[in-house]
Amino acid sequence: MFSFLKKNTPEKIADTVVEKRSWIERLKSGLSRTGNQLADLFSRGGKIDDDLYEELETILITSDVGMDATRALLADLRRHVKEHKLIEAAELKAGLAHCLLKLLKPLAVPLQADTKKPFVIMMVGVNGAGKTTSIGKLAKYLQSQGLSVLLAAGDTFRAAAREQLMTWGERNNVTVIAQQSGDAAAVIYDAVQAAQARKIDVVLADTAGRLTTQAHLMEEIKKVKRVIAKVLPDAPHEVLLVLDANTGQNALSQVKAFDLALGVTGLILTKLDGTAKGGVIAAIARAHPIPVRFIGVGEGMDDLRPFNAEEFIDALLGVQT
Repeated sequence: MFSFLKKNTPEKIADTVVEKRSWIERLKSGLSRTGNQLADLFSRGGKIDDDLYEELETILITSDVGMDATRALLADLRRHVKEHKLIEAAELKAGLAHCLLKLLKPLAVPLQADTKKPFVIMMVGVNGAGKTTSIGKLAKYLQSQGLSVLLAAGDTFRAAAREQLMTWGERNNVTVIAQQSGDAAAVIYDAVQAAQARKIDVVLADTAGRLTTQAHLMEEIKKVKRVIAKVLPDAPHEVLLVLDANTGQNALSQVKAFDLALGVTGLILTKLDGTAKGGVIAAIARAHPIPVRFIGVGEGMDDLRPFNAEEFIDALLGVQT
């Protein structure tokens, strides 16, 4: 009885609110490169005119939104301005927030990892995107949801990747299935079997980073997916592509290539605490919409959070939608 009361104390609620604001502040800091440009544009005063739209177009394109998504956003924004009879430049900020929310909201689909047991998540991405680190953080998040987790060290190309995953396993008190040698498919096959035997809820399967131009490596990762399906017919249940937010429009080409090869079901966008401009989410939403399951804003264990379109726009524009 008393433990229930403790969970709902004002102090606990206050801590949660502070933590949420801290998260948004870090996200805002990461997106400040774009946010500051937009804030400057909207705070100059004056009327909404073609020059203002032209400046906004330049900011969006240089913020990795891309030409196609920028044009679509501006067309929607012009309709909104006309419909609501907006006149002042300062009013355009809320209009842009409204149009961005319409574009990004469909991507904010949470990961549901409790629909199968074991629920197998295959992690893929190019070298250096933050894949192995994301697995460690994702393991912590899933445990916080009450799910048991097992890690598969499927990046057999780099010994350092295996060691890094073992370290994350120790931090989270999670078993890691690894081999000194052998191929990724064999390691992940063993991990799924182990999860079945131990009644583990979720398997997080790491794979080696690869460039989309490396045809033989893209074929290899297709084989890994086929092998997973042999041990568990409907697996993998999720194929998560990890993207570095700092790669800009290149992230969009990665989405298209990995989706063509594997059928990507969700994205993790990392390193939004760096010099990322943030606009690539809009580019993906327009050109190749796949749910953004999580975004990352730091190196800490709790720095991977489910993507929330309203929070993202709040951080970017300072407008609560």
